[in-house]
Amino acid sequence: MHIPTRRIAESVHVPVLGLGVYQSKAGATARNAVMAALETGYRHIDTAAIYHNEEDVGEAIARTGIPRSEVFVTTKLWNTDHGYESTLKAADASLRRLGFEYIDLYLVHWPVPGKRAETWRAMEHLLADGRARAIGVSNFAPQHLDELDTYANVPPAVDQFELSPYLTRRNLVDACLARDIAVESYSPLTRGQKLDDPTLVEIGSRHEKSPAQVLIRWAIEHGFIVIPKSVHPERIRENADVFNFELSREDMTTLDGLDEDLATCWNPMDAP
Repeated sequence: MHIPTRRIAESVHVPVLGLGVYQSKAGATARNAVMAALETGYRHIDTAAIYHNEEDVGEAIARTGIPRSEVFVTTKLWNTDHGYESTLKAADASLRRLGFEYIDLYLVHWPVPGKRAETWRAMEHLLADGRARAIGVSNFAPQHLDELDTYANVPPAVDQFELSPYLTRRNLVDACLARDIAVESYSPLTRGQKLDDPTLVEIGSRHEKSPAQVLIRWAIEHGFIVIPKSVHPERIRENADVFNFELSREDMTTLDGLDEDLATCWNPMDAP
C-alpha cells in the first residue's frame, strides 16, 4: 500500500494518513496497534507525552525492523512542561521514552497562556539542533496563530486540531492556509457519533466504502493530513483503504454542508 506524502518543511515530508494512538492503552494494546498499522503499510504514527504510550510506539517500530528513517513520528509537549528549559527537558524525556535520536514532528499540544513565547523559542532551538525535524502546534485557534506571528522566527509547520464534515472550522483552516501551515485532522471519525448518518451511509454505499472511509477521504481531498485512531487491526486496515476511490464534487459539497460545529472533545476556539 502506498500512502502519499506532503511537504511540511524543508526536506520533511509526512504521509497524509497516520495512526493516532490517543487513548490506546499503554503496553500490549498500543504496541499491537502500531505494529498492525506498520504491517498494513502506515508510516506515520501520532503520539504525545500525555498519552503515556511513547515507549510502546518506539518499541513497536523497533520490533518491526522497519528503519527509523522510514517512519514519521509525531509527539507533543504537554501543558505542564511549557517554558524554555521545561520544553527542552520534556523533549529529551520524550526522546528517551521513544528510544529515538530525533522527533519528526514536535507539537505544542495546547495553547497554554503565559509561556507561549518562551515555549516556542525552545521549539525553535529543538529544530535548530536536530532534535526535531519539524515543529508545530495543536489546538491553536486563529487568535493563537496571530499571537505566534508576533514572536516566531520559524512558523509552525502544522496545526493539528479536530476536523470533520461536522466540524469544518473554516476560519481556522483559512488562517492556516494563509500562513502555509499544514492542517492536520484528529478525531476525523467524530468518535463514532456520526457513522450512522444516512448521508454518510448513502455516499459510502455508492462508492462501496464505509462511512468511516468517506470521512477520511473527505479530509484527504481537502488536502488535510488525517490521523484516525483505532486499536483494532481490521479497522486500522479499513481506515487505510481510502486511496482507490475519489469523492465527487457533489459528494464534497454535500459533506461540507453537514457542519454543525460538533466538537467531540476539547474545544480550543475560545481559549485565551
